[in-house]
Amino acid sequence: MTNTPYTPPKVWKWDAESGGKFASINRPTAGATHDKDLPVGENPLQLYSLATPNGVKVTILLEELLALGHTGAEYDAWIIDIGEGDQFSSGFVAANPNSKIPVMVDHSTSPPTRIFESGAILMHLAERFGAFLPTDHTRAECLSWLFWQMGSAPFLGGGFGHFYSYAPGKYEYPINRYAMETKRQLDVLDQRLQESPYVAGDTYTIADMAIWPWYGALVLGRLYDAGEFLQVDAYEHVVRWAQELDQRAAVRRGRMVNRAWGDPSEQLRERHHADDFDTKTQDKIDGASGG
Repeated sequence: MTNTPYTPPKVWKWDAESGGKFASINRPTAGATHDKDLPVGENPLQLYSLATPNGVKVTILLEELLALGHTGAEYDAWIIDIGEGDQFSSGFVAANPNSKIPVMVDHSTSPPTRIFESGAILMHLAERFGAFLPTDHTRAECLSWLFWQMGSAPFLGGGFGHFYSYAPGKYEYPINRYAMETKRQLDVLDQRLQESPYVAGDTYTIADMAIWPWYGALVLGRLYDAGEFLQVDAYEHVVRWAQELDQRAAVRRGRMVNRAWGDPSEQLRERHHADDFDTKTQDKIDGASGG
């Protein structure tokens, strides 16, 4: 092992300079750092998010609901720049005391209903609109895989992704530890998808929408640039499933919402109406401004 030995002190103390890429926004306390209200658009559903895997789960579901004709799923999506600490505003903390994206506020109720944690938002919307959450014996299977994602993805993101891509140095032990766990999870998913076309069975559900932005993006080469390192092509059933979902129009739209990086034609920083995909992507905004 090449890691520098570390002896923990008797009492841990926060060193703001040792946090690597995210040192400026990480801290050991909760609560707001500044006063700022959240904007509110014309639709009942207000989403405050960013196109990270956790954020994309929700926008995919919203776009899938709209594609089915559920007009009540129209929504305003406001970008939250987590790199700048937008998640620590007083308005955001009031909506989500955990200061993580995504968070949704439903203004069709009085008082408005807040829903935080991506899995809770998926369940809330699926139950409200009666879609993508089975009501038969496969409901338990769907919820089992939904919660599998919620419990497993932190090992992929905060574990493997952090130490492989974002930590201030490359350390053999944590990279090996989390690479092993990520590959184990991919194998779990691969074996399941060998049995059925979708994770809950024969039907596309919120479980697929939750898992795809993490594990689908990983095998499609969009997450951490780690495909070769993890030999993701070996998980052929995950690759098949990921590619199929990637072709869905609602999935493509969901990936664009609140995106602030990559191809400008795939960036829709804010979304307030379906027409925004045709008129307000970043390439069109840049073109209109002469940028």
